[in-house]
Amino acid sequence: MQTQITKPGPVLREDGSPVAGYSTQELLRYDRKAIRAKPWRIKEWDYYQVSDSRYCLQMTYGHASYVGQVSILLFDFRKGEVLAKKSRLIPLPFGSMKLPASASRDSAVEYNKNKVFLRFEKQGTKRHLLCRWEDFQADVTLSPLIPHAMVINVPFPGNPRQFYYNHKINGMEALGTISWGQEKHTLVWGEQEPAYGLLDWGRGVWPFSNEWFWSSGSGMAEGSLLGFNLGCGFGDTSKATENIFFYEGKAHKLEEVVISHQKDWMAPWRLIDREGRCDLTMTPLYDRTTRDKALFVNNCCHQVFGLFNGTLVLDDGSSLLVEDLPAFAEHAVNNW
Repeated sequence: MQTQITKPGPVLREDGSPVAGYSTQELLRYDRKAIRAKPWRIKEWDYYQVSDSRYCLQMTYGHASYVGQVSILLFDFRKGEVLAKKSRLIPLPFGSMKLPASASRDSAVEYNKNKVFLRFEKQGTKRHLLCRWEDFQADVTLSPLIPHAMVINVPFPGNPRQFYYNHKINGMEALGTISWGQEKHTLVWGEQEPAYGLLDWGRGVWPFSNEWFWSSGSGMAEGSLLGFNLGCGFGDTSKATENIFFYEGKAHKLEEVVISHQKDWMAPWRLIDREGRCDLTMTPLYDRTTRDKALFVNNCCHQVFGLFNGTLVLDDGSSLLVEDLPAFAEHAVNNW
């Protein structure tokens, strides 16, 4: 079921249809000019998340063509408390936000208007995140700890020119400072309180209505770094899924994973696959619910943070025990 992309090439064929498959590094070339779709259907975003066992910072720079967004959100997911929340909408940006065509090559995006400054810069192996927004400031540097990523390119059912090209990196070491009001938090790296960075880099042409499940986490398991990315709903995954985990520097690919929850969002969530290689339960701590309505956009997402317990089976058949690893799982329903 898994089509692995092993050679460089374009994201889209000459007829505008995507080259479907996955890889653990960026091989395909994204070219916005090659997209054969109406301009207002194109979506592009850079999303970073920085978290330790208590605090989580999320920073977004992206657009759905007819509306763009610059935003930050800082919260304490153990207390269930939002500490800083700021967002600015950009009406009708279309291509003016100039998001980079690659997640792995050196690049920078910057927003600097009306006393709001946000900058994402990649230089070599480092990613530098900067923000100054009223009484909020962040200065964070991310460095890779895992030599692989989850890169996937898939179509959407019903339209051969709709696609999702996605590059996700987790397990990055995070160092820096975050301050809000009179408070300040220092991100450190060590055995006691490690902070991790996550990148969700997305480009594509989406249908107006869509529903997805996504889970991502980084932490220690049996003495070594574990990173995982699990999801469904991001297009037609018959050729490849984005389900994968990384352990001791190796990538372990999974097929279909089902993420399920009850009507009570704070009841335990289950994440299982059909091959018996993923069996995880999340005990929720905090439901970060977002509802966005602007112009044509009507989105709702329950991103639930909690502690993950269970087992993952490595490619060699050995079982990995996951114990109280802080991470999230989300369920999103979007009209955008």
